[in-house]
Amino acid sequence: MTISTARATALPAVRPYESYVYAYPHKTAYRPLPDRPALRELWAAEPKDALSLYLHIPFCEVRCGFCNLFTRIGAPEELTTRYLDALDRQAVAVRDALGDAAPVRFAAAAFGGGTPTFLTADELERLCDIAEKRMGADLLAVPLSVETSPSTATADRLAVLAGRGTTRVSIGVQSFVDEEARAAVRPQRRAEVEAALGRIRDARIPVLNIDLIYGIDGQTERTWLTSLDAALAWRPEELYLYPLYVRPLTGLHRLGAAAGPETEALEQAAWDEQRLRLYEVGRDHLLARGYEQVSMRMFRRADAPRESQDGPEDYACQTDGMIGLGCGARSYTAALHYSFDYAVDMREIRSIIDGFTATEDFSRAEVGRYVDAAEARRRHLLQSLLQAAGLPLDDYRARFGTDPREDFPGELERFADRGWLDAQAPEGLLRLSPLGLAHSDALGPALFSPGVRAAMAAYERK
Repeated sequence: MTISTARATALPAVRPYESYVYAYPHKTAYRPLPDRPALRELWAAEPKDALSLYLHIPFCEVRCGFCNLFTRIGAPEELTTRYLDALDRQAVAVRDALGDAAPVRFAAAAFGGGTPTFLTADELERLCDIAEKRMGADLLAVPLSVETSPSTATADRLAVLAGRGTTRVSIGVQSFVDEEARAAVRPQRRAEVEAALGRIRDARIPVLNIDLIYGIDGQTERTWLTSLDAALAWRPEELYLYPLYVRPLTGLHRLGAAAGPETEALEQAAWDEQRLRLYEVGRDHLLARGYEQVSMRMFRRADAPRESQDGPEDYACQTDGMIGLGCGARSYTAALHYSFDYAVDMREIRSIIDGFTATEDFSRAEVGRYVDAAEARRRHLLQSLLQAAGLPLDDYRARFGTDPREDFPGELERFADRGWLDAQAPEGLLRLSPLGLAHSDALGPALFSPGVRAAMAAYERK
């Protein structure tokens, strides 16, 4: 049964594209922490033998029309220098907070943004030094993933990354069709993209990931296949296929024309149908060409090296034991998720970055959300279920002492009724069906707790 025919059920319709759940609770559920807990206290009882390190660079050369990430265009007046100075101060404070009572070891690292390769080659060297000399991460010994863009994937920058141990480069291409790139407010030409991909391959970094987007205005199955085949020509170890979202305060949202509710509903339904159809086309195209599906978005070449055998594999940076450095980064302990303030509007982002660069004391958590036992169960179920491999029930029982079918009977029953759970999964495995994977962006938000929903609804966008 195809996804299209399986959608014809007697159940009330759901929108397949509610929200991309890359972390839980969502950052819009965070609030200023009145107690401003000391990092030393937060991390005192946390396991520190397999930490993850994430360094956030909030700069891009342009801002794509669909982007709601925490990033600004350009960095005037030596702003990158001031930012790296602040990042260095933060790293010193965080490493001091981790202490030396128990061994501190990092098992993985990532540079994200924004666009980390917005930095010059010398600045990238300094970024790596902060990770290694300040935090103690051995970048040559652990998986290191770095995000880049076609215009900033220059030979000198890539040489630095390769020399410092980068094992994975992820490049945002979105479309190889120039007209579609313009429609997504992403100024690039295919020739520039191809040249950047050539430089990445020349750098001999083991894993290349290419991001593509479906659902762009004017995109058809034929043009979608054009982009897929253009990407496949480089034999990327990984491909991420993202549905396009038009989020508040983004460029595409501002460009959208106002429409009445009936017209808007009809257009939304047609767009949902288009995205689901293109998802099916992309998924089947990759599966037929030797790729395996890891999640709704992530596909891995079957013979590609695997950087990690433990935990989620879609680079969501969402596991406990995450140390985030930079004003757009999050950190996760078992009891508290924390970060700095969040915004999408460019003026607000600039203000937050300026505040970060002026900060001297990074010893306390400023903004975040406490995670109790019930939320920890919900988060574990959500993270695991959104992976194609599913959730081994024994793992859940070992961690929490309960069964997810008892903790979340209503949610799992509704998922089963919709055909989102795999009835043929092996005994002891809770796994999504192909239909369920296709509806990950509806299933994920359906697992949000009432408290998180209320906090997200009360968040004032800025």
